[in-house]
Amino acid sequence: MTTVPGPADTTVAMIGGGQMALALAEGFCRAGLVPPAAITVHDPHAPARERLAARLPGIVFADAAAAAAASSIVFLAVKPQQAATACREIAGHLRPDATLVSIVAGLSTAALADLAGTRRIVRVMPNTPCLVGRGVSVVCRTADVPAAAADRVLGLLAAVGRVHEVDESLMNAVTGLSGSGPGFVALLVEALADGGVKAGIPRHLALALAVETLSGTAALLEETGEHPAQIKDRVSSPGGTTIAGLAVLEQRGVRGALIDAVVAAATRARELG
Repeated sequence: MTTVPGPADTTVAMIGGGQMALALAEGFCRAGLVPPAAITVHDPHAPARERLAARLPGIVFADAAAAAAASSIVFLAVKPQQAATACREIAGHLRPDATLVSIVAGLSTAALADLAGTRRIVRVMPNTPCLVGRGVSVVCRTADVPAAAADRVLGLLAAVGRVHEVDESLMNAVTGLSGSGPGFVALLVEALADGGVKAGIPRHLALALAVETLSGTAALLEETGEHPAQIKDRVSSPGGTTIAGLAVLEQRGVRGALIDAVVAAATRARELG
């Protein structure tokens, strides 16, 4: 069972201050797990620092080495192309008891260990619904991470959504599904709204109906535990409207396109690593 950390035993560094770092930091603070003053951020871009300071008054800013040295949990929250440089900046400055938590797509724990000089690593693939506390974070960790440190990290991530732990061999596939998935879902919502507009619904209402239909269907699937095909079949009356639309989706290859999109994103995650 995950032990929820408290402010007294958790200091956090964010190496990178972009949207995901902001989502995580806000979630930690909103849940009362870490006060802003216990979060130290390094980001060379002034707009990112200003956004963080405005949303989380009291948050601390420092260079990468100082941020790492001050913290028991160090989040590596940079783009894959920036990861090697960021790791070199913190290598040698991590505390002996520190855990490095990487949200960098594609970068393995073995590569992180070589770059950052530590084997206490948790690798995480979060997704953008973390911004509203409804995210999914999929986690793997090295054997060198003590149980208490792993519990603290998992407890923090639980503040921004659901957490699943998997073998590292699945992380690139996870990136293709839940990491990239919000982009695919947003495209589907946009297309549904466009269809509503084409059928005569005002734009604002069409978008609201598309979003509400998606969120309601997701909630139905989650709460009932039913297979998606059961929901689909239940609303597909013989000769009715839904089956007419489903036939078009099958003819246009929507199912296959979504499968291929997830696989393409997973392949790209491997390439980035």
